[in-house]
Amino acid sequence: MAERLNIPEHGDKAHEALEQAGHELNAELKAERERAAAERGPETEIDKLKEAAEKAAEREKKAPEKEVAPVERRRDTPAQRRAKAKASYKKTMKETQAQMSAPSRAFSKTIHNPVVEKTSEVVGSTIARPNAILAGSMSAFILTLVIYLVAKYYGYPLSGFETIAAFILGWAIGLLIDYLRVMITGKRA
Repeated sequence: MAERLNIPEHGDKAHEALEQAGHELNAELKAERERAAAERGPETEIDKLKEAAEKAAEREKKAPEKEVAPVERRRDTPAQRRAKAKASYKKTMKETQAQMSAPSRAFSKTIHNPVVEKTSEVVGSTIARPNAILAGSMSAFILTLVIYLVAKYYGYPLSGFETIAAFILGWAIGLLIDYLRVMITGKRA
C-alpha cells in the first residue's frame, strides 16, 4: 500500500499509524457490508441496480462541477431549413435513381431537372388545374356528341376540330369557375 500511495518508507511512526488506521477502516467497512447483507438477505438484480444508480448519483453530486457555459439552442433559419431540405431531396433522389434501370434513371433525371420541375409547378398551378381539365374533358365529350348527332341528322360534314374546340371551351369555363371558387372561399383545391 505504501508504494501505491507514493509514501516514502522511512519507518515513521506516522506512516505505520496511517497504515494501521487504513486496515482498521477496511475491516470495519467489510464487517458493515456483511452485516447489511445478512439483514437484507439475498439481493435481487433490481436492488443491485438501484443501489448502483444511487451511488453513481452521489458521486456525481460530490464531483466538482465544471463551469459550462449554457449553449443556446438556435432554431434554423429559413435558408438553413431550405438547404437541409434540398440536401435531403438530392440524397433521396440519388438513392432512388440508383435502384432504377438505365432508361428509367435517365427519364427520372430529365423530369426531376430543376427547370422542368419549376415549369411543371407553374403550369400545374395555373393552366393545368385539375378542375379545368375535368371540365374541358366533360364538355369535349358532351359537346362533341351533340355536334356529331346534329351534324349527322342534318347531313353536315365534320372537320375534326370540334372536339378540340369543345375541350378549349370547357377548359376555359372550368378555369373561370375554379378561380371564382378560390376567390370566394379562399381555399385552393
